[in-house]
Amino acid sequence: MFSGIDLDLDVDVDIDADVDMEVENGLESGNIDFQDVSNVEVDRQHVVNKRTRNLKWWQVVLIYFNFVGLPFMFTFTFWIFNWWLISVITTTLTNNYNTSFGYAIVLLAILPSLFLTKIVTVPFKSFFKNLNKDGDKAIDFIGLEAKLLSTISGEKMGNAEVIVDGNVMTIYVKSLDTSELKFHEKALIIKQSEDKNYYFVAKPNLN
Repeated sequence: MFSGIDLDLDVDVDIDADVDMEVENGLESGNIDFQDVSNVEVDRQHVVNKRTRNLKWWQVVLIYFNFVGLPFMFTFTFWIFNWWLISVITTTLTNNYNTSFGYAIVLLAILPSLFLTKIVTVPFKSFFKNLNKDGDKAIDFIGLEAKLLSTISGEKMGNAEVIVDGNVMTIYVKSLDTSELKFHEKALIIKQSEDKNYYFVAKPNLN
C-alpha cells in the first residue's frame, strides 16, 4: 500500500537493531522515507552483519527465496499472489470455507507459496542482472538549486527536491552553517557528506 502512495513526508524512525543494515545512497540512521523502503533492491552485502560477516537465519531465508538479488517488491508481490492462489485453490477443492481448517490452510500455504515464488522468480534473475548492469550515471548535484521539503537547522536532516534534466529527484540535506532553512525555501547545494548519504545546503547568495 505504501509503495503506491506518493508521500512528501519527512519521517524520522529510530532504528534499534543488532544488525547493521545499510543501503547505498539512501539511508542514514534515523531517517527513512517510505518510498526509499518500497523501491529498494536488497543485495547480499546489505543483509550481512558488517561486524561478524555471518548470516542469520532470516537473512538466509531472504537470500534463498530470491528476496535478495531481485527488487524486493517484485519478489514480495509474487509471494503474496502465490500465497493467495494456493489458498483459494485448496479451500475450493476441500470445500472448507469459513472453517477452522480453512483458516489453517491459509496459514499453511505460506511455506509452499515461498517455494513456488523461488521457482517462478529464478528466470528473472538473469534479466535483472543484465538490465542496466553498468548502473545509472552519477548525477552531480553540487551547485544546483533545491527546494526544501522540510525545515532544517543545526544537525537536523531533511529532504529537498532537485530538478535535473526535467526529472524531479529527492535528496537528503543538512544546513551547511547550521542556520535555519525553512520549508519550501530555496537552497544551494554546496557539497556532499563524506559518507555520500546527504548534501550540505545553504541560502543562495542573492548579491
